[in-house]
Amino acid sequence: MAKKSSIEKNKLRRKLVKKFAGRRERLLAVANDESKSMEERFDARLKLAELPRNSSPSRIRNRCEVSGRPRAYYRKLGMSRIALRELGSQGMIPGLVKSSW
Repeated sequence: MAKKSSIEKNKLRRKLVKKFAGRRERLLAVANDESKSMEERFDARLKLAELPRNSSPSRIRNRCEVSGRPRAYYRKLGMSRIALRELGSQGMIPGLVKSSW
């Protein structure tokens, strides 16, 4: 099980990303627009830098919904390999059968 603080920190980042997504998108569009003047583009970059760092989508870490584990994460299922194996062995995941021979 991951530390509670790490899990909560990641939840806060997800919330901030959602909150600032529109503003960040508009500023990036202005900053990357070649038809705008250099001053406008530079101002957009400065305003973008003033936004909270944790509002950037690249700072979100994929974590297992069950255990909070950050590694061996399956995006399609939203959980780690260990949680997938445990729930699969218990028969909690439809269509998943643990192999045995």
